[in-house]
Amino acid sequence: MIKSSLIEPDGGTLVDLIVPESQRDSKMAEVESMAKVNLTRIDMEWVHVISEGWASPLRGFMRESEYLQSLHFNCLRMEDGSVVNMSLPIVLAIDDETKGRIGSSLHVALVGPLGDCVAILRSIEIYKHNKEERIARTWGTTAPGLPYVDEVITPSGDWLIGGDLEVLKPIKYSDGLDNYRLSPKQLRKEFESRNADAVFAFQLRNPVHNGHALLMNDIRKRLLEMGYKNPILLLHPLGGFTKADDVPLDVRMEQHSKVLEDGVLDPETTIVAIFPSPMHYAGPTEVQWHAKARINAGANFYIVGRDPAGMAHPTEKRDLYDPDHGKKVLTMAPGLHKLNILPFKVAAYDNRENKMAFFDPTRAKDFLFISGTKMRAYAKNGENPPNGFMCPSGWKVLVEYYQSSQAEEASQ
Repeated sequence: MIKSSLIEPDGGTLVDLIVPESQRDSKMAEVESMAKVNLTRIDMEWVHVISEGWASPLRGFMRESEYLQSLHFNCLRMEDGSVVNMSLPIVLAIDDETKGRIGSSLHVALVGPLGDCVAILRSIEIYKHNKEERIARTWGTTAPGLPYVDEVITPSGDWLIGGDLEVLKPIKYSDGLDNYRLSPKQLRKEFESRNADAVFAFQLRNPVHNGHALLMNDIRKRLLEMGYKNPILLLHPLGGFTKADDVPLDVRMEQHSKVLEDGVLDPETTIVAIFPSPMHYAGPTEVQWHAKARINAGANFYIVGRDPAGMAHPTEKRDLYDPDHGKKVLTMAPGLHKLNILPFKVAAYDNRENKMAFFDPTRAKDFLFISGTKMRAYAKNGENPPNGFMCPSGWKVLVEYYQSSQAEEASQ
C-alpha cells in the first residue's frame, strides 16, 4: 500500500497496474491467443493514466455502471459508501467489426499504434456508446469544432469496452521527455525525499511567464506564513493530447527548464513533471479531473485560475464557459473536500514598475494584460514583450519555435 504523509490517494490505496517483470513473459504468451483491440495514440495516453494510478481507484477502462456514474454524477460511489471524484468518463471505444471479432471472449489484448501488445483487459463488458449524450453531458454543448470530440469521439466506434487493466510494461514515448513523466508513486517518493509538509500543484498548457512565477512564489510565501516548513511546488504541465494551436510539449518543457535555470522559480522547492492526461477543454467538468488526479500524486493544495480547462466557443465570439465557474465548482465538487483550492490572483504587466505584478484596480490604467494570443503574436513576429514579462532565455525558446514553424510552413 503506497501512502503519503501529505494526503491519501482516492480509495486509500494508489493503483499500480504495471505487470511485475517476473510475470511479463507468461502474460505475453497468454495474449497470443486473445482477440485483439487496436488502440489509438490517445487511447494509449489513457492506458498510461490508468496504469499509474492517476485515476485511482479506477482499475481499468470504465464498465457501464462506472461510466454512468461519471457521466451523470461526476463521481464514483465506493463499496463502503464513500464517494470519489471522477468527472470525466475514461472509456475505450470499439467499432462493430472489433465487437464481432471479440465475440464471447472474456479477456482481450490491447495493441498499441506500433503493433505491439501493451495490455490485457480482463472480465470485459461491452455496451452502447451514445456519443451525443456523452458530448452533451461532458461539454454542455454539441456545437461543432470541439477539439477532443473531433479528434477522438466522432471518429470512434459505437461501442465501449470496459474491464480490469493489466499493463505489460511501463508506457514510454522515447521522445527525450520520459524522465519528466513521473508517476504518482515516484512523485510521492520525491516529495518525501525533500521532506515536503505541503505540496501545491499548478497545471498549465502554456509557457510560464513571470506572472505565473509571481503567483507560485506568492503561494509558497503564504503557506510558510500558515506554518508549513517546506511547501513544495509541483509544476505539472499537461502532456497528452492538446489542440493544434497550443505550444507543443517539447517546446514548453524546454521553456520551463529555462525558468528554473534563470532562478525565476527555485529548483530546490520546485518539481517539474509531465501530467500524461489528454486534454478535453471541458471547463468546470474537466478541472475536477485535473484536481482529483493531483490528489493521487500527493498534492494537498491545487492552484486554479481563470477559466480553467476552458476555451473560446467554437462557433461564437465568447468563452465556452463562465470564467469563474471552474474555481467555484472545485470548492463544492463531491470527493474533493480533502483538497485545498487556491484561487489564482490576477497578474498583469505593471507599466509603472516595468514588471509583472498583481493587478491593482485602483490604478487599472497602469496595467497591460498580455493574453496567450498576444504572447504568441509577439513571438511569431519576432517582437519582444515588455521587459520583465518572461525570462529572456525562456522567451528565446518561444521565438525560435515560432520562427522555425513559420519557415517550415513557408517551405511547404
